[in-house]
Amino acid sequence: MAEHNYTADSIKSLDWKEHIRLRPGMYIGKLGDGSSDDDGIYVLLKEVLDNCIDEFVMGFGKQIDIECDGQNIKVRDHGRGIPLEKLLDCSSKINTGAKYDSEAFKKSVGLNGVGIKAVNALSTQFDIQSFRDGETRRIEYSCGNPEHVDKRNKSTKEENGTLITFTPDVAMFKKFRFRNEFVERMMRYYSYLNKGLTIRYNGKRFRSKDGLKDLLQENLSEDPIYPFIHLEGNDIEVAFTHIDQYGEDYFSFVNGQHTTQGGTHQAAFREGLVKTIREFTKKNFDAPDIRGGLVAAISVKVQEPVFESQTKTKLGSLTMSPEGETVRSFVGNFLKEKLDNYLHKNPDTAEAMHKKIQQSERERKELKGIQKIARERAKKSKVHNKKLRDCRVHLNTKDKNRFKSTLFITEGDSASGSITKARDVQFQAVFSLKGKPLNSFGLTRKVVYENEEFNLIQAALGIEEDLEDLRYNQVVIATDADVDGMHIRLLLITFFLQFFPELIRQGHLFVLQTPLFRVRNKKNTFYCYDDTEREAAIKTLGRNPEITRFKGLGEISPDEFKHFIGQDIRLDPVKIDAHESIKEMLKFFMGKNTPERQQYIIRNLRFDIDIVDEDKKTEGEDDLTEKKKKVIPSPNNEVKDDEAA
Repeated sequence: MAEHNYTADSIKSLDWKEHIRLRPGMYIGKLGDGSSDDDGIYVLLKEVLDNCIDEFVMGFGKQIDIECDGQNIKVRDHGRGIPLEKLLDCSSKINTGAKYDSEAFKKSVGLNGVGIKAVNALSTQFDIQSFRDGETRRIEYSCGNPEHVDKRNKSTKEENGTLITFTPDVAMFKKFRFRNEFVERMMRYYSYLNKGLTIRYNGKRFRSKDGLKDLLQENLSEDPIYPFIHLEGNDIEVAFTHIDQYGEDYFSFVNGQHTTQGGTHQAAFREGLVKTIREFTKKNFDAPDIRGGLVAAISVKVQEPVFESQTKTKLGSLTMSPEGETVRSFVGNFLKEKLDNYLHKNPDTAEAMHKKIQQSERERKELKGIQKIARERAKKSKVHNKKLRDCRVHLNTKDKNRFKSTLFITEGDSASGSITKARDVQFQAVFSLKGKPLNSFGLTRKVVYENEEFNLIQAALGIEEDLEDLRYNQVVIATDADVDGMHIRLLLITFFLQFFPELIRQGHLFVLQTPLFRVRNKKNTFYCYDDTEREAAIKTLGRNPEITRFKGLGEISPDEFKHFIGQDIRLDPVKIDAHESIKEMLKFFMGKNTPERQQYIIRNLRFDIDIVDEDKKTEGEDDLTEKKKKVIPSPNNEVKDDEAA
């Protein structure tokens, strides 16, 4: 083994911007290109907005104006404005800010003095200007380096506040674009959590009157079983109802931060709700029966909150303040008083809730015998089941890398073979289906236990009781890009929508993109995911490159596959539109064939264009895009009910 000299020269110190650019994941999570709502460009925008929100919470500035053209962002608040003489320090010195003073920002989101510095370091253009008491100062940066600094204050007629304009660095975020749907959802959340605040985004106005109640009303696709219960107190607000579906669904927030991974406040709400309802009904209902079909939102304000990462997606704080009561007792005591009073004053709501819980209890008891058999079968299969090739790190552990845990659900052994050989055994697991799973539309939860494959998927994911025990952060459907693969994908999504919709609502379900083409010559190889990328590769490589059309995952070798499930993995998140009824959607696509669906297929009929195998073309043939047309079967052809979608 070669010797490595470990000397004083081996020790290096990076300045603040170099460290952020070298390790961006520590500050903003994944980079991404904006196609997913948790990509880094949205974290950059959030870091800027959090400062504006903190000003509003402290009683300064009731309006925030935001403009975005897809690449550039401009944010103007009307708070007090950053003290002009500290503008340089606040925008370019780590661990510098007013939020260390708990009297000035008692319940702020950004407490570590990193926020806008990360935006600065990761932007090709970052301009910050403060307006304060008739004077202003401006600094222009590029990738954290000051390009122009106002050394003296200038007079201004602008209202107090701060203006920040930034453009994320294309070298870091590649071909990025801010998606309006993701930004608008962020604006809606900010308005729900800050009643009285007006946000204008590209001229569109966001303002909320009833806070979390508005959030649930706008995000609920099914009719609630009873009117929303909306409770407010000092440093806490909750709203919830039950709907006719399986699972639980939560929107949780801390100091205005959307904690997508929950945390101690969400766990306290789940526990406090169960305890309060048991005491009110004087019946010892099982917790899953009480929470089955629950849709809830909770927001708390915590002094000096502790999050599990810089991106602040999960609260780790155990207390409401350094000297205060625990989060658990605070939330529990609030529900014990407010919810108990509400249920006594609203007997119709209490009765409707009681009936829903009893219905869940009856369904659970009907499943009891089947569950016992299924669990025994699953216990035996853990030793002998060759369909699951597990990884070492899981989401429901305390491992710092648990959010990397991924389960690929593949069709058949050929596809799973390539992924299994190419995967990272630390974080990536593979579950291989036997073939096409059952169409579960219209079936009860009983089928999850009676159908061996569904039961094994549920056991592999660890979600029999609730989503708290989910073993993988990303559940990825990996099927061939053909008719059978699309059908399997649809059947799996139906299964999750039917029985585990919260898995989708919380952003855990994805579809794996794999390349359709390989374009290469003796020197270079390009993997192309669509026709546009293929044409660009042909243009780059020049005349007569070799073109391969991948028709199945099994055709891709493990050596190639590692490129598609590694750092540059492309995942399409499966999402439910806020106003889309799951019942109606499943009935339309997966129910019995209807004239409405036939008309839908006719209106959306398209042609798939396949490339003729280039290896079979005659020498000197110039037409690289000779095509053959394959028509999707029309409704007049005989197609099975669950395949017609």
